[in-house]
Amino acid sequence: MKLQQLRYIVEIRRQGLNVSEAAESLYTSQPGISKQVKLLEDELGITIFERSGKRFTGVTEPGRTVLTIAERILAEAENIKRACADFSAGDSGRLVLAATHTQARYALPVVVRDFIARHPGVKLEMHQGSPTQIAEWVLAGDADIGIATEALDQYPQLITLPVRQWSHCVIAPSAHPILQQPLSLQELVKWPLITYDTAFAGRSRINRAFERIDATPNIVLTALDADVIKTYVGLGLGLGIISALAVDEQRDSGLAALDASHLFESNITRLALRRGTYLRRHDYDLIELFAPHLTRRVVELTLQGGGEAYQL
Repeated sequence: MKLQQLRYIVEIRRQGLNVSEAAESLYTSQPGISKQVKLLEDELGITIFERSGKRFTGVTEPGRTVLTIAERILAEAENIKRACADFSAGDSGRLVLAATHTQARYALPVVVRDFIARHPGVKLEMHQGSPTQIAEWVLAGDADIGIATEALDQYPQLITLPVRQWSHCVIAPSAHPILQQPLSLQELVKWPLITYDTAFAGRSRINRAFERIDATPNIVLTALDADVIKTYVGLGLGLGIISALAVDEQRDSGLAALDASHLFESNITRLALRRGTYLRRHDYDLIELFAPHLTRRVVELTLQGGGEAYQL
């Protein structure tokens, strides 16, 4: 049994049993992967994948057990590499951070600046995506740390830690009549609205608020990030509902922000780590720079406990 064989079977499942895509992902050939899978099955005395002709169509019951253990073995092998690099390479290496646009644009700039100043030898990479993409990147090992509001706590393979609580606000052109009266859901229903795509930044809580009053909001445009929403609000296309984190008084000239915390449920930004991963010293440092309450001890206790130990 070889680690590479375990990588092959895990990647095949990750690619939806598509051997061609698994081979492409691992920079090898499809016949080579198929041969190694058969050799592994012969050695173990079981069938890992169900087949129809040459195609894999499912995972057998013993195959599911093997895959679970294989994932654990591969994770620990990666942890050995990370631990050795942490001790031998000193303050160097690569850290991949995955975050939504709102977090990358408004919550992380000072953190990134301070981290780079403190760890000039560490190459920091930032990937932006949807909460689901972020979760999958962390699960696949393509990102070390994930930050988002939605979706992360829906993946049992991830450890999540709460970072901060935040609310939505309504933005409007500075002369808009809605600024002259109390803000309510009933008033918002009267106006065209621009807000987040359904997978982003607490959109589910916006939907639930209108459902509670049995109203259908006139959402004329959705976008993936707050900057796009603010652009179209500035053009007069509607009122915006965005994260209060995304309000920048200096840059948002011509727009006014109204607190909407009484209209929509609050949201929690979470930080995600792959379950069982080894965290290096600079990983802990970035986490604490972003969320000072998430000290190394708090994170370690959460990892040991296997759940979200810290509560806001």
